[in-house]
Amino acid sequence: MEIKHEEDAIMELYNASMSGCTTTLYRLIHKEPNILNKISLTSMSETPLHISTLAGHLDFSRALLLLKPQLAVELDSHKRCPLHMASAEGHIEIVQLLLRANNNACLIRNQDERIPLHYAVMRGRIDVVRELITAQPDSSQIVLDGGETVLHVCVKYNQIEALKLLVESLSDEGDFLNSKDHDGGNTILHLAVMLKLTEIAKYLLSVSKVKDGAYSLNQMGFTALEVLDHYPEDLKNVTIRNIFLDAGIERARNQTNLQLPPLAVVVGHHEPTNLVQPSKNIWLRWLKYLSYQGDWLGEMRGSLMVVATVITTITFQPILNPPGGVWQTNEPLRIGNEYNITCPVGTAVFACNADQYWTYWYSAFLTSNTISFTASLCVTFLLISGFPRNKLCMGLLTFSMWITLTFLALAYVCAFNLLIPYQLYFYDYNASDPKFILPSYVLLSLIAVLGIVLLIHTVPLLIWIVLKIRKFTLYMRRR
Repeated sequence: MEIKHEEDAIMELYNASMSGCTTTLYRLIHKEPNILNKISLTSMSETPLHISTLAGHLDFSRALLLLKPQLAVELDSHKRCPLHMASAEGHIEIVQLLLRANNNACLIRNQDERIPLHYAVMRGRIDVVRELITAQPDSSQIVLDGGETVLHVCVKYNQIEALKLLVESLSDEGDFLNSKDHDGGNTILHLAVMLKLTEIAKYLLSVSKVKDGAYSLNQMGFTALEVLDHYPEDLKNVTIRNIFLDAGIERARNQTNLQLPPLAVVVGHHEPTNLVQPSKNIWLRWLKYLSYQGDWLGEMRGSLMVVATVITTITFQPILNPPGGVWQTNEPLRIGNEYNITCPVGTAVFACNADQYWTYWYSAFLTSNTISFTASLCVTFLLISGFPRNKLCMGLLTFSMWITLTFLALAYVCAFNLLIPYQLYFYDYNASDPKFILPSYVLLSLIAVLGIVLLIHTVPLLIWIVLKIRKFTLYMRRR
């Protein structure tokens, strides 16, 4: 009977904590002075103070702390103290009350290693954040097991006001401001760029110590700016690039390529220069010229867009205005001794012609022009849709541009054959005037250039394919 009475009293106490009824609390204390001490003997996962602080009942929470101050550091089943609850909900007066009772509660970690400051930051409770770092300044420098700081939490949850407050309080801690997490070795600037938080990125670059660490590399070997190269291009990417540009931040390789000393100098070991074989040196130089330039797409994207658009326009025009013009009247076409078909008004002259020579070259012209038009249109689509920046995609884009220019050149050759009589550009050994052999030289030069371009694009591709196949073969053997 007595046990039943105690259980009823404790349930009434918990109900009072949810409603915030201090009258019920004092009545229960008057009847059972030790009722607060018996809470730990129950199966409840939370104390009445957890519930009242979460609900925001200031008077009830104050009464509980006056009766039993130790409740301020009691933990629930998730290892959360009442300060976790009040901080998450933003009950500033209750937070102040709990801090006066025991400010060490600021440093209590729950089962996820988070302290009350993390909860306040996640929910953007600026006044609570200010109270917590004032009561325990060291709480802002607590690092979680994954290397994550409270600054990382600010960026992850896009809480710029909380971030500004914490950065101002840590303005002298340059190393901490540029600390990296263990997940990917990312600083808060890396994280802001990956999440495409333009406002936070702009603010961080306005902080001198964060700006000084803008060239820090993550575990993938990328600076914060280089991280953008591995995301689809969109408006936010362009905005963030402009923010870095305004801050005077460039790519790390542009800053360090000419400044890094040789590896032998760094480790204090010097190899004699005469040991490098000339043939090997020439091969290394050749590979250097053929090596992939990672900044090409980023720096030439605008130029590529213009070139692709111009080529699309150029190759579209011959469809409306074909070389040789169009028939102005319904022209009967004689094949043999009879009129077999009639060429309607507006039909291309070379397309509707009895001479197979003109028909052949016009068909070749249309084919080359269409391929060039399609390829340039594909390049435009890829550029405006956010093409990822990696070696494979770079190769596809380069190959598409090569196809575009090649077939544009072939379309020129076909149009040349259509519009200029072949007697003028084929060399006649019996001719006394050699001025008409120039066009043939131009065509031969064009073919040579196309061959060189094909070689330049094919050799690195073949090298890349061989290396990938070799790497895959070694991987399969190890398995």
